[in-house]
Amino acid sequence: MAQPLALKTQLASVEQQIEQACKAAQRDPDSVHLIAVSKTKPASMVVEAYQAGLRDFGENYVQEAVDKIAELAQYKDINWHFIGPLQSNKTRLVAENFAWVQSIDRLKIARRLSEQRPTHLPPLQVLIQVNIDDESSKSGIALEQLQELAAEIDQLPQLTLRGIMSIPSANASEQQQQQSFNALAEAFHALQQEYDNVDTLSLGMSNDMATAIQHGSTMVRVGTSLFGKRQ
Repeated sequence: MAQPLALKTQLASVEQQIEQACKAAQRDPDSVHLIAVSKTKPASMVVEAYQAGLRDFGENYVQEAVDKIAELAQYKDINWHFIGPLQSNKTRLVAENFAWVQSIDRLKIARRLSEQRPTHLPPLQVLIQVNIDDESSKSGIALEQLQELAAEIDQLPQLTLRGIMSIPSANASEQQQQQSFNALAEAFHALQQEYDNVDTLSLGMSNDMATAIQHGSTMVRVGTSLFGKRQ
């Protein structure tokens, strides 16, 4: 387990990388939001990250996340982001416990989340996951399906559409990577023209954060560079 001092050091390094990438892209560092990907990490590490100043945490596995959220219920200003594939039988737990869902890839899931979101909570903030490189191992819709799904989600009362999430291929050539990131940026800007609430392009992880920021990412999801490699 990372020691608190080590985590603070890692966080400072990640924040410096974000700042440098923003400077190179002539952007304000405050325009990029850091999500700490805490999946498979114990609640104690989330507390360390919280004490270091982080407030947004990403989880992939529903039951593990819900247990962690319950254990850390006293930290009421944590924003929990669900960032993994979501099955129909798990939507209620996500609707009841998370602030954001970044991985919506079909209308059925969106409808269930809206129906199951408790009315005393604010609407779920949601992103549509785009499988930009058409990888069979990844969830997400094709880019050409984005406008139709966005229009349908926009009608659901307990969801607020905020934008797009994607996980581009880690094995793409530099040219392919540029094409994918450019296509995502264009799709994001097109959505922004249609929907007032769309302000989030969740793109970039530990290994491609700088490229993502160069292409307009407003949210980066970082796990390994903060917490170390998963066991």
